[in-house]
Amino acid sequence: MLEGRGILKSYNGREVVSVERIQASRGEVLAILGPNGAGKSTLFKLVVGMHVPSAGSIAFDGHDVTGQRPYQRVQRGMSIKMQAPSVFRELPVRQNVRIALQHHVPRALLAEEEDRLLEILELTADQGKAAGELSHGQQQWLEIGMALALKPTLMLMDEPTAGMSPDETFRTGELIQRFNAEGMTVVVVEHDMAFIRQIAKQVTVLHYGRVFARGPIAEIIRDPRVAEIYLGKTHD
Repeated sequence: MLEGRGILKSYNGREVVSVERIQASRGEVLAILGPNGAGKSTLFKLVVGMHVPSAGSIAFDGHDVTGQRPYQRVQRGMSIKMQAPSVFRELPVRQNVRIALQHHVPRALLAEEEDRLLEILELTADQGKAAGELSHGQQQWLEIGMALALKPTLMLMDEPTAGMSPDETFRTGELIQRFNAEGMTVVVVEHDMAFIRQIAKQVTVLHYGRVFARGPIAEIIRDPRVAEIYLGKTHD
């Protein structure tokens, strides 16, 4: 579904990201994690097309998208959720959902699809509120719902639980598990290990812009090297 090879990003001659290979298989949840400054956000922006790599290639669903802009990748079936919510704060919640749906759903089915998404997001009771009146967590869910409205085959999410309470974080994990169970591939950039354990089976750990470890989450959390660089622990 997604594959990057030889991805390099340099600024003023300094390598920020140097990743030989990163891959997300169809239907899986891949988590990219690491400590602050590990290069996670830069790699995310390279994958979604906000940055152009200094070298290397990125393929999505069999197509080379290295030189494509984010909107072109969205047209191919990507959907992008950035860290900070960017909903239409002055508009009602339902209208936010309608705006996201209106170019992808026949008019006759629009209200039904709005109802379905609002129920999934647990925002039915708040549909008449201005989006800016929602809690931070609810705004994040609303934007996730707006991204889902595009019916993507690949969802890319940059720290979707930033600023959330533990309960909101768990609810977000349940939401991701739900649309992944329906067949959607998900790539999540995160630093919250508990959240990653909830949603992901495969993990790639970055450190100083390079892949430090990759594999099943059960193996990664037992790796003492990961504990040392990610959690600041030492080992014998």
